[in-house]
Amino acid sequence: MAKKVFVSGCYDLLHSGHVEFFKQAAAYGDLYVGIGSDATILDYKHHKTVYSEQERLFMVKAIRYVKDAYINAGHGIMDFVPTLDIVKPDIFVVNSDGGNEEKRALCESRGIEYVVLERTPEPGLKARSSTDLKKSPCQIPTRVDIAGTWIDQPYVSKYASGWALTLSIEPTFEIQNRCGLATSTRNNIRKIWPYQLPHMEPEMLAKLVFCFENDPERSNGFISGAQDAIGICMPGLTRHFYDCHFWPERIESCTDEKVLSWLEGHLCLVPMFPRKEHCSVVEGKRVTAEGAQALAAAADRCWTAIMALDLEAFAAAYAASFEAQVAMFPAMMQPGVQDFIDRYAGDGDVLAWKMTGAGGGGYLLLVVNETDGFLAEHPEAIRIVARRPGM
Repeated sequence: MAKKVFVSGCYDLLHSGHVEFFKQAAAYGDLYVGIGSDATILDYKHHKTVYSEQERLFMVKAIRYVKDAYINAGHGIMDFVPTLDIVKPDIFVVNSDGGNEEKRALCESRGIEYVVLERTPEPGLKARSSTDLKKSPCQIPTRVDIAGTWIDQPYVSKYASGWALTLSIEPTFEIQNRCGLATSTRNNIRKIWPYQLPHMEPEMLAKLVFCFENDPERSNGFISGAQDAIGICMPGLTRHFYDCHFWPERIESCTDEKVLSWLEGHLCLVPMFPRKEHCSVVEGKRVTAEGAQALAAAADRCWTAIMALDLEAFAAAYAASFEAQVAMFPAMMQPGVQDFIDRYAGDGDVLAWKMTGAGGGGYLLLVVNETDGFLAEHPEAIRIVARRPGM
């Protein structure tokens, strides 16, 4: 009869190092796993789990080296003791950095063999640990706004209802704060989910983020527009229709590979400078019916051009959207912005440009003839990668 082997841990950010540890432990017999509860991790490590205890239990049980797994009912570093009483193992296995004298003494008192394994990866794979993963760059996506910026504010859409267009992008580069890539919304998301978005219906996720960000008790009383939450949480290209409300009346998404690849082939970012701390891009705003109508019409044409993969029409509508934004919010054009625009406006490969976000600085999002060629000539430019469903 095979011996019973026991291991215990959090297994929140489940990775190849955990699987290799299970594989090595299972070489001693039938492997049983104790998993730290959500409450224990919150109390002991002072942070919420990325995955709930039931999700972690499901994932661990699905690993072929594991005979069975349980949620530990105890607390603190020795939370596994009640599970130990259930399993009654012959062998207790720990990693070299997970053992301690208290565990060793417990095993000696119960006649359980205590085995310490060195942390070694599967041949050909990198060594992994949860600590290292937490130090890795955040995988929460961001967004670029394509057209219709500002129409998600009721004081704009009351003059003309219309669409805002956003493209969710992967965080393949270091995303700076105050640069028009929805970093305030992204930072709020990280307060709940520090490393990656949860797996749930994207529109519902976007609404949860929007409600969390717009705490009714916030001191400045300003309501952040919904386009940032939607642009981050909903993969692909999305348009959302606003009509005097903060949340759109309807949302339409395009995740067609042909369309997303086409956009990647004609869009790139160019860094400028962060928006200054006390810059107000709404100062001196001139929101009119004519301006809002021009913004709405440009965004509508932009979507139509993208769906048709019509580069000339896309560039024209894109430029018109930016012109409409600046006409109503001239403070978007803070000192220094025009210098960056002039630098690229004369480039024959650049067809149109706009600032991402509310303006005042940040990044220029350029429409170019062909991204690969432009990047080869401009090392400062950044390739964008559209987020596909499941990424």
